Amino acid sequence: MPGGQEPIQVLDRETCLVLLGGVPIGRVAWADDRGRVTVLPVNFVLDGDTVVFRSAAGAKLAAVAAGRPITFEADDVEPALKTGWSVVAEGPATIITDADELRRLESLRLAPWAPDPKPDYVRIAIRHVSGRRLPLHPGGVYVEHLYPGEKST
Repeated sequence: MPGGQEPIQVLDRETCLVLLGGVPIGRVAWADDRGRVTVLPVNFVLDGDTVVFRSAAGAKLAAVAAGRPITFEADDVEPALKTGWSVVAEGPATIITDADELRRLESLRLAPWAPDPKPDYVRIAIRHVSGRRLPLHPGGVYVEHLYPGEKST
């Protein structure tokens, strides 16, 4: 590669799942009947090879209840090092209603960050997952912080 940089890495399923298990925030996306795509952030947990998040009544829950195809994305980046990864997962989403399963999910401590109640649990069964990682680039890191009244030299 030019400049000694490694190419973007395509990640296998196992690596994608490990990465998903290490971050608390992702995004769910779906298209409405007119093809307009909505993307909303959620905090989530990885439960085996499924994504679980909580929701209140609204657009997300309505999309799941309507059986719309749901896409989930999570990533992590380190801007100073110009490295990061992104994972996209697709699969059917369902609202969890089984009482025993809901009790088990309570033990996962999936607490919504938003202050409004999110009583419903949603599971995305990952049928297809893909990921990419931009490897760490060799070389130094330079970070300059300017404070009010200072000038860059």
